[in-house]
Amino acid sequence: MRLHSLGITPLAGAAGWARRAGVARGLGALVLACALVAPALAQTPTWPAQPIKLQLPYGPGGVADIVARLLAQRLSDSLGQQVLVENRPSAGQTVASELVAKSAPDGYTLLWFNSGHAVSTSLFRSLPFDPVRDFAPISTVGFFGLALVVNGDSPIRTVAQFIAAAKAKPASFNIGTTSIGSTQFITAELFRSMSAIDAQIVPFKSTPTIIAAIKSGDVQGMVEILAPVMAHVRSGNLRALGVSFDQRFAGLPDVPTIAETVPGYESTAWNALAAPAQTPRAIIDRLNREVAAVIAQPEFNRRLQDLGVDARASTPEALRDLLASETAKWRTVIERAKIEKQ
Repeated sequence: MRLHSLGITPLAGAAGWARRAGVARGLGALVLACALVAPALAQTPTWPAQPIKLQLPYGPGGVADIVARLLAQRLSDSLGQQVLVENRPSAGQTVASELVAKSAPDGYTLLWFNSGHAVSTSLFRSLPFDPVRDFAPISTVGFFGLALVVNGDSPIRTVAQFIAAAKAKPASFNIGTTSIGSTQFITAELFRSMSAIDAQIVPFKSTPTIIAAIKSGDVQGMVEILAPVMAHVRSGNLRALGVSFDQRFAGLPDVPTIAETVPGYESTAWNALAAPAQTPRAIIDRLNREVAAVIAQPEFNRRLQDLGVDARASTPEALRDLLASETAKWRTVIERAKIEKQ
């Protein structure tokens, strides 16, 4: 067959065939690439593709446990995967924090980050984790005050009487709180220092065990976050002598601030979420959005308010700044109070 009969010159025909061959090779390469990429994309799971474990550095029954489980339930609904809370109480929050710090940065292991982490760096000689370097902040969850509490039938009715009783019998006067390094513990230590009493601070693993110790007379008072003791106070089972806010708490308007007796006294705790360092920013941002959406829910907000918690979300950057400022604050408090490092 002559090329002229097809209306193609020999030169044009050669070039045309070359072009056709080039196109065919290009299409073949594209098809091959797609064939290779498609299985890879199909094998890449969309996060989250499995349950998420939230490591809680406290025992069950306390405010951290209550709020963490409320948040975890709602995150489970919005993420489409279960968020499981695992209680791992320990001094300085070391067990839960070290576990998360050494976990894969894949978004499936999270830490209940809190003001105790700002305290631990100054309260302990060494820690198996670094609160700044080892974690990626996600968002704050809530801010709350604490209370100085005694048994409901105690003859002690004011902060001034509590201080007087402690000074009268320093060898047998004990104040219960949660584990060493917790916000409750350091808040109690701050009270002991600023009120110039020589009471013993006795750490327990959980709030219910402290309440049992108050009932048995093993401790004469306790310093605890409001949430787990609110019902006891309102029923008269326990008596709140003072709150640690810088102003009276609307939920207990008749209870004075501790600062009304001990000028300058103030302590506010906070809870947050964090992930292992190097967790992809896309996962951090997704979790941040989900936490903010939960906190914006009126029902969730009201539930936390009933617990004495001010629900508040933040950016990851704002949480990192909060950690830095709180670490500096508590370092000064610990040094001024001359609290011995554990």
